[in-house]
Amino acid sequence: MLSASDLAGRLAQHAEAVCRHYLSAGRRAGNYWLVGDVANSRGRSLYVHLIGPRAGRWTDAATGQFGDLLDLLRETCGLVDFRDVAEEARHFLSLPQREPVSDLRGDVGDASPVERPATEQARRLFRMAQPLAGTLADIYLRERGILRASTHAALRFHPSCYYRNFMTGRTTSYPALIAAVTDDAGVITGVHRTYLSPGLDPSGVGKAKLDDPRRALGGLLGNGVRFRFSVNASAPVLVAGEGLETMLSLSHVMPGMPMVAALTANHLAAFNVPPECRRLYIAADADAAGRHGIEGLSRRAQECGILPLVLSPELGDFNEDLRWLGPDQMTASLRLQLTPEDAVTFLPR
Repeated sequence: MLSASDLAGRLAQHAEAVCRHYLSAGRRAGNYWLVGDVANSRGRSLYVHLIGPRAGRWTDAATGQFGDLLDLLRETCGLVDFRDVAEEARHFLSLPQREPVSDLRGDVGDASPVERPATEQARRLFRMAQPLAGTLADIYLRERGILRASTHAALRFHPSCYYRNFMTGRTTSYPALIAAVTDDAGVITGVHRTYLSPGLDPSGVGKAKLDDPRRALGGLLGNGVRFRFSVNASAPVLVAGEGLETMLSLSHVMPGMPMVAALTANHLAAFNVPPECRRLYIAADADAAGRHGIEGLSRRAQECGILPLVLSPELGDFNEDLRWLGPDQMTASLRLQLTPEDAVTFLPR
């Protein structure tokens, strides 16, 4: 039976055919295949090397994801178990491989995007996960001062979630915090996984000791993980930010405020603000990428006639504020940054 590296090498020999099959919304540009993301959206941020020593290697410049064609199959098909990834690769390699045909229609990226199985598999993974209360993920968040995470329907726990090292090809599994990514209609478009250290880790409860302990599956662009957000009621005021822990920390002291975690700075800049929103608070991150996300979302909000307001932490981020300054001081700081109306509505007296 072929090893993982052998399968990846065989796929790389047919890199363009793999792209045309699994990333049909993209197009060839020189020695690369360009597409929006692993969910087969239109765009150019994900590029796959088609020839040369790096054939089959791909990178998504927007999300930082990268890997070989086995990783691409896993993400586009939303597969969890490596055995399924290998079976998908063997199935593809068994198909007749046609010679590439030039795109006579021009940019095939203009074709309508097709919903890939990644979205379906993200929904399946979320259904397979268990309620958060009392799990290792709940303990992980409680260690960070977030005490009511289990009340959020968007969060679940998986005790043994598939993980593959992009560099070595080794596969294993870790417990994981699973967060549902939804669109503005409340439909799950993807999931976000935070891999956690096993419970026997003597260093305590924390993220798994991996180079990339956070990974996404499915469609993130324009969407996010939503807290206290009702799709059946208008949300004229909401807070948007990057990370789960940042937004959960804010939700801890403003439990009634609708909030969205876009997960990365690039996705924050591209978040689709609900049309009924009139005031948009943007939770700040201090790094350069965070400023890029704030500026991009602020600009888009203003173009839609929405007032953007920035919420800034006193320390490095809002989770540090919650843990080291405490909820009372964090509340006092936020009271000075919210409009008087929102401070009365959403902050405890």
